[in-house]
Amino acid sequence: MRIDVEFTSLGATLRGWLYQPDVPLAPAVVMAHGFSATRSMTIDKYAEAFYAAGFAVLLYDHRGFGASDGDPRLQVNPWVQAHGYMDAVGLISRLDGIDPSRVAVWGDSLSGGVACLVATVDERIGAVVAQVPAFGEKPPPADTDGKLFRALRAAALSPDVLGFGAPFAGPLPVVSVDQVRQPSALKPLTAFRWFTEYGGKLGSGWVNDVTLALGDQPAAWQPGLCAGHLEVPVLMLVSPQEEMARANPSVSRTVFDGIRSPKEWYAIGGGHFGLLYQPGELFSEAQAVEVSFLRRWADGQFRSEWNSVSGWSAQRRPEAGADPPRLITRI
Repeated sequence: MRIDVEFTSLGATLRGWLYQPDVPLAPAVVMAHGFSATRSMTIDKYAEAFYAAGFAVLLYDHRGFGASDGDPRLQVNPWVQAHGYMDAVGLISRLDGIDPSRVAVWGDSLSGGVACLVATVDERIGAVVAQVPAFGEKPPPADTDGKLFRALRAAALSPDVLGFGAPFAGPLPVVSVDQVRQPSALKPLTAFRWFTEYGGKLGSGWVNDVTLALGDQPAAWQPGLCAGHLEVPVLMLVSPQEEMARANPSVSRTVFDGIRSPKEWYAIGGGHFGLLYQPGELFSEAQAVEVSFLRRWADGQFRSEWNSVSGWSAQRRPEAGADPPRLITRI
């Protein structure tokens, strides 16, 4: 069953869909799309897969995008998105029939990094799925004393994040076929193809216009600093063929290696957008891996002693009907 829901974040009404299975005290997943995309642009199909596996799912549009309210419109601000996640977690944790001790967050691309950071500042979150996460073009700076992370955490919890991310860039197109005459925020042709094919769908609510609040004032957005502070199980799906600069797979690996909680790395083909074509083999593969991870987490099959092991790799077949995985590393 899917119903419309609303909740408030930073004074604006955010709108989403709640999928709630008919089971007592269901585990839950909170989901939001990456960058400027909206809830009907493929990730609703991931939500349906999680729902079919026994999870309640809250899938919503970021503040200022799609069906959600909020000014300024169409501004990508990860600090604001972090508050959206926390407010969504608050909503689903209070609902009847939900187990508030088993709430995971899911993010794709930019929101994959946001989800990881939020899990370090909101103790209600029990697991993270980060799909082709964007941690930046370069590895996070060394933070041996934790000072940089403490500043990042304080910024993420600030009530004044609507002004964060200066200097702003834009407005400009999200994608463009002509980077000379009309440069866009996302430049690869794969981005243009996916956004125009899926964003152009009737009723998607997507607009090919965006302003970037990714500047370093008053604080730089460096979600990779959260690595050593994550205390919950984390699944990262990363493509070796990644074409988006901010989702550099070597940076994702550096962040992954710094995580000390139970973690799984899954290498998958398709580049940045391959997992967002449904129906498709890569979509089927990704959702099977994610369902397996979330189901094992919800069923209490993660153990902290994994952290004392240096690491191991194994081939593992996901749910029936899906293609075999190409590589999975558990630590």
